[in-house]
Amino acid sequence: MTELDSWSSAAPSHPPSTVNLAEILERVLDKGIVIAGDIKIDLLDIELLTIRLRLFISSVETAKKAGIDWWETDPALSSRAAHNALSEENQRLRERIEAWEGDDSRAAGSGRELHRR
Repeated sequence: MTELDSWSSAAPSHPPSTVNLAEILERVLDKGIVIAGDIKIDLLDIELLTIRLRLFISSVETAKKAGIDWWETDPALSSRAAHNALSEENQRLRERIEAWEGDDSRAAGSGRELHRR
């Protein structure tokens, strides 16, 4: 009996556990995973650029539990958010126009008073 034979006979006789990619992905999406890193570019001990990277990988439900839902309010990613953003901008512009028209009518009214004198 060789050394290798004695080692293999002493090893447990259960098959090695295999985890497929789908199981790993399911676990990651269920629990979530955070990957963080910083990139710094220095020249002669002077910091020129710092880039901070933060990556959170999870399912939508896990992200919502963590309080992350920016995709619902980003007009580039959500048609509802884009519509809301346009409606809000439209309302702000209407308010500005009304304010200008109010200023113009007051200015025109005071101008008329000046001409009457």
